[in-house]
Amino acid sequence: MGRVHGRFRIVSLVAVAAAWSAMLTGCASPGEPTERKPLVPQAVTDLSVEQSGNTTILTFNLPDEATNGRSLDETPSIEVFRGLQPAAAAGPGNAAATKPSLLLTIPSGMVDRYSKGGHVRITDALQASDFGANPSVTAVYTVRTRVSPKADSADSNAVSLRLHPAADPIDDLKAEVTPSGVVLNWTPPQKTIAGAAMSVGPYRIYRAEMAPAPSSAASTGPAKTPEAPGAGAEGGKAQPELVKIGETDAPPFSDMQAIFGATYQYSVRSMARYADGSIESADSNLAVVTPKDTFPPAAPLGLVVVLVPVQGTTPAHFELSWAISPETDIAGYNVYRSEQDGVQGTKQNTELLIAPAFRDMNVQPGRRYFYSVTAVDRSGNESPLSEVVSSGVPAEGQPTP
Repeated sequence: MGRVHGRFRIVSLVAVAAAWSAMLTGCASPGEPTERKPLVPQAVTDLSVEQSGNTTILTFNLPDEATNGRSLDETPSIEVFRGLQPAAAAGPGNAAATKPSLLLTIPSGMVDRYSKGGHVRITDALQASDFGANPSVTAVYTVRTRVSPKADSADSNAVSLRLHPAADPIDDLKAEVTPSGVVLNWTPPQKTIAGAAMSVGPYRIYRAEMAPAPSSAASTGPAKTPEAPGAGAEGGKAQPELVKIGETDAPPFSDMQAIFGATYQYSVRSMARYADGSIESADSNLAVVTPKDTFPPAAPLGLVVVLVPVQGTTPAHFELSWAISPETDIAGYNVYRSEQDGVQGTKQNTELLIAPAFRDMNVQPGRRYFYSVTAVDRSGNESPLSEVVSSGVPAEGQPTP
């Protein structure tokens, strides 16, 4: 019996140990909740900023990982911070004065309006109050992101930029088609959003080539609404790229490289000059024009009419010649004949004359004729009549003059 009792005690101790082990293991059972720390996005490190007109443009890439290396399961929200101070006060000793304050919060569900492929573009429209009485200010921007409340990322890299009030955008740009090209005209701006006096010039001219307009020969489009701050281009039709084609110190500006039949969109931006820098304005209203060649060439010069008398079986006739037109788009010439001075008469050629010469075999003895010629360009525009030259055919039996 003693042996059995001792054996029972050993088994009991083993059972107790196994129960303890089961209790300890049970603490990590799958059904029991465990506390999980919120993800903190990695800090943005590529924030950059530039001024365009009276707007600053911030760009950066959204983080896609947390500080612990885990991938973010959702798009983080964004907070933008900005600090302003007069540019003259900026410096290492005044860093506290530029401490940014919260400027804008973009909820996670709206971030896609400001981003494409993770690349974020946010605009900050400057106000007159941002400048006060200062001709320029220094702005300091930072951004933070987060996917959970009270789990903001660290501050991004801080970027600073000296800002100046840009001149008010030009709002009366007009385009006129002339024989030598498209002439742009506008009224110079007189002020900025801050009302500060400034010197304006030069003006930068931008042009984009578009699909041909379906309507009139030449038209200028109405003012276009600029892209809303922060709005992406994904939802709207892509606009043609404006490319700088020249500068001028004052209006007007002639675009002599414009081609008839093409459709162009023009914008003019003015440069506001300050003692410590200058800034380009926003785009003017966009002038759209499709130049059409409606301009006739100049009348031919040097018309000469020579009577060729009867030679054997060849009747008397006139040989006409004139100077070659110096214009480069001449398609040919027309000859007109009348028997009455001051009357254009009828066209003698059935097709355009390529060379500046014509032989009139259809004349009658004893009559006088009045000749003139015109030039026709490749667009079908016909010039005014040349100077009229007259000559007569002697009556039969009369000598040739």
